[in-house]
Amino acid sequence: MKHKIIVWLGSDFTQYLICYFLQNRIDCELYAIIDTTSKIKPFFENQSLVNFKKIWFYHDKISIQNASPDLEYLKKFETEFDIDIWKLAINERIFYRFNDYYKFSRNEILCIEEQSCKLFNEILNEIKPDFFITKETSFHHLELFNKMCLKKQIQVLMINQPNLGKSAMITNKCRIPDFIKNYQTTDIKNRNFDELRKFLEKLETRSSVQNYLDRHGGAKYDPIIAASRFLKSKNSTEKTNYPYYGRTKMDVLKNELTNSKIRRKRKSFVEKTLQMDVNLETNFVYFPLSVDMERNLLIAAPMFTNQIEIMRHIVKSLPVDYQLYVKENPGQASRDWRSLEEYNEILSIPNLTLIHPSFSSKKLIQNSSLVLTIAGSSGLEAAFYEKPSITFAEIGYDILPSVFRIKNLDELSGTIKTALNTKVLSQDLDRYISLLV
Repeated sequence: MKHKIIVWLGSDFTQYLICYFLQNRIDCELYAIIDTTSKIKPFFENQSLVNFKKIWFYHDKISIQNASPDLEYLKKFETEFDIDIWKLAINERIFYRFNDYYKFSRNEILCIEEQSCKLFNEILNEIKPDFFITKETSFHHLELFNKMCLKKQIQVLMINQPNLGKSAMITNKCRIPDFIKNYQTTDIKNRNFDELRKFLEKLETRSSVQNYLDRHGGAKYDPIIAASRFLKSKNSTEKTNYPYYGRTKMDVLKNELTNSKIRRKRKSFVEKTLQMDVNLETNFVYFPLSVDMERNLLIAAPMFTNQIEIMRHIVKSLPVDYQLYVKENPGQASRDWRSLEEYNEILSIPNLTLIHPSFSSKKLIQNSSLVLTIAGSSGLEAAFYEKPSITFAEIGYDILPSVFRIKNLDELSGTIKTALNTKVLSQDLDRYISLLV
């Protein structure tokens, strides 16, 4: 019996190449949902390397003309699939907070949700796939389809990372190993903390992050040449794909000119104001900022996206003899840094020190008493340096006894006190690493 496999395809051709590999090795039927711009669309229309039985171009099915959503349908859908539509929609970067070009109305958002739900439901009912192959769900419509597959008990094969160096894994849920249930029965290698830290250093996690930032954190280019190529290009995506609504060429150029000035001003503020002279001898807990407009916040921790408010709650929850050290994420450069209003609001919080992005995270973790992170890898790294941690999202390593997950901010004060008195055991970390590697 042939396996039915549906794949999510976009401008990253990893999943496309996986399809080419699979069709030559197993007896299967391949289907694809294609989420791409009009510039790339012709490739998928004309390609012959992969024999897809059927494909759907997602954006061909979505329109906001005469937007009038069917609320009764959406209510039934939420109940059937146990999905909170507004939780996904309000955190979609295109719909809210991060879109400089188009302001979506309530009806337009709900109309897009309704059309997406109906399309995905029709696809799943038509082909009844056995497997769904996907990248990490960084946008709400992909996360929506992923949740629908999980509800229908379709095996999800998501290529993602386990917060551990350059490694990758294929799992049912992002950043959570399917085999996490085997944690307690996993044999350990009896490594002490020195041996575990040597293992961590060999992974070269920091160099991997730095290489990414060097490529994406403010690439150098000739603005005149780039603008010329952009103006000459032919692309109708701003008319056909809702993430690009309002992005006329002139508006994009004007926005880039404005942002280039803002970017320089913000960078200057960061360089002059954020702390490089940090007292590591005092009692402090460490909170590394997450990059705004990233999956770690918007999808992994949908109820904890306001990091400034999180910082206030942390400060309110600290024992009186502790301070909060907050480090700006160097990756925020790829998002033109934060606004000066945000930085000044953070700086105004008493008992908080805002640290320069180039300051060593390793030193901050090593000298802290506790690490708090929304959904990043710092909580796992903390365990290597015998520090407990707190996360605000479900993440694989929160199975460690020294890692605590916050589901409600009312729990924060008590959880911080408990965590500060928690000892990290090498055998617990050794078991988790043995499970992954």
